[in-house]
Amino acid sequence: MPRVRTPIVPGNSIAGRSLVAVVAIMSFLASMTTGAVVLVRTAASDWQAEVAREITIQVKPQTGRDIEPEVRKAEDIARAAPSVAEVRSYTKEESRRLLEPWLGSGLALDDLPVPRMIVVKVAPDATPDLANLRKTLSEQVAGASIDDHRGWIEQMRAMSRTAVMGGIVILLLVFAATVLSVTFATRGAIASNRPVVEVLHFIGAPDSFIAGHFQRHFLWLGLKGGALGGGAAILLFAFAEIVSRWLTRGADADRVSALFGTFSIGTAGYLAVAVQVVVIAVLIAATSRQTVNRTLQSLE
Repeated sequence: MPRVRTPIVPGNSIAGRSLVAVVAIMSFLASMTTGAVVLVRTAASDWQAEVAREITIQVKPQTGRDIEPEVRKAEDIARAAPSVAEVRSYTKEESRRLLEPWLGSGLALDDLPVPRMIVVKVAPDATPDLANLRKTLSEQVAGASIDDHRGWIEQMRAMSRTAVMGGIVILLLVFAATVLSVTFATRGAIASNRPVVEVLHFIGAPDSFIAGHFQRHFLWLGLKGGALGGGAAILLFAFAEIVSRWLTRGADADRVSALFGTFSIGTAGYLAVAVQVVVIAVLIAATSRQTVNRTLQSLE
């Protein structure tokens, strides 16, 4: 008759299934956090790149001077500058529509010192000479100033860094909760199988042999739970990507895309979630082995 090896820790127990559920929940939360961080970083990078490619020129009305020639002169100076791809000035009607949400409709801009806006788009992979452009405008156009949106870009960078740090903190908390759960589960498994563990220990079985059984058992549970939680997160992100692509096919595609981006974590995001599942499983196995070794040392 062939010999049948019975594992020290039962493979299909209520405690094991409960631990799989806990690990699945933790893996899902960790994967959602990682995906959210990737989305925020991607959106922030896209916003920064888009904002960095635009420069705003303001031409303020001056007493006794017609603003229209000044606006045209500022446009000509901007078009003549190197690395400039497009120049567009806002008309009075467009400026009125920009101010309507704050000042209401029916505005008489002639009675208000409202500056005229000129949007300058920089060519891709080009760096304009803002110092020279600012100097030329100040010398030749009365009331002209340049805003390169540097303050807004710094705010977006700070927001992105804050989101990343918050995601890292959440991941550390999830990992800590997972380690505690595995520690208690391992101690419970040792307590349930204490007679077997003590007999093996006292007859001279190496600690590595006993700990290896627990390690393989909890590694398998970690992989199962991690695959369930991580797989659910990947399916959710894939579904959200499909929905976002469907929404961006409508009339408001540009607005939705500008606000939320593509809502896709990309190949790097999916790979990060998969690697995270493996990391959680390895962390669970290492925690279990360490807990078993400490328990065996207390028996000596």
